[in-house]
Amino acid sequence: MATDDAFKVSSLKGKVTLITGASSGIGAGTSIMFAKLGALLALNGRDVENLAKVAKQCTDCGAAEPLLVPGDLTDEETVKKTVERTIAHFGRLDVLINNAGILAVGSIEATDMAQYDKVMNINVRSVYHLTQLCVPHLIKTKGSIINVSSLAGQKSFPGFLAYCMSKSAVDQFTRCVALELASQQVRVNAVCPGVIDTDIFRRAGLDGEQYTQFLEECKQDHPLGRPGEVVEVAHSIAFLASDAASFITGVTLPVDGGRHAMCPR
Repeated sequence: MATDDAFKVSSLKGKVTLITGASSGIGAGTSIMFAKLGALLALNGRDVENLAKVAKQCTDCGAAEPLLVPGDLTDEETVKKTVERTIAHFGRLDVLINNAGILAVGSIEATDMAQYDKVMNINVRSVYHLTQLCVPHLIKTKGSIINVSSLAGQKSFPGFLAYCMSKSAVDQFTRCVALELASQQVRVNAVCPGVIDTDIFRRAGLDGEQYTQFLEECKQDHPLGRPGEVVEVAHSIAFLASDAASFITGVTLPVDGGRHAMCPR
């Protein structure tokens, strides 16, 4: 239940939070943000070395040592072990942040089925599976789920077909699960970032010069005149997870500098 000072996200202190894709980008930034807010963290990521670096940044903030649960969430056994280890370590789960995902470039002519399956498996199937296993624990704590979707789930962009489809699925997943769990007081929301300055675009194949040009174009594509920063998405996730958002569920929140409101011109 909200209180008079609920706009503060201090309600996250001591909340057991599982964050996927925590070894880089939005996941790493969110982990550090939650650490500063006093959350107890279980961090998943495929890059074990980077995950350890993020964990150190969390403890450098004065936070408790995060539990590291590395692994590829497209593997069903890894998903099961991630949940089991988190519950065994902390005894409960209060917040699930489904952030792990990949960006892939390709049109209907250029995206073969192997790439399609790869995108859908990590961006959609693993989210479904992990959430399914976490729900019984979140019901016990009347917890919260935040999915990291994308503006690409709401707007159509040629050349990113499988990615756009996957994020549209995450948005619908968010709304449906929010309705299914509302009676049990589990809130489910999503953030939908526009272009955020992370390595995801380089991993999708953009070289240094292409990425620089891409960021320059973002000044025109986003009404606020710039790409976003990881910390801005992390703040939005923290808000949705906190008691400050106690009457918010089923929302897909654009964090995109106004780009969702633009029309073609």
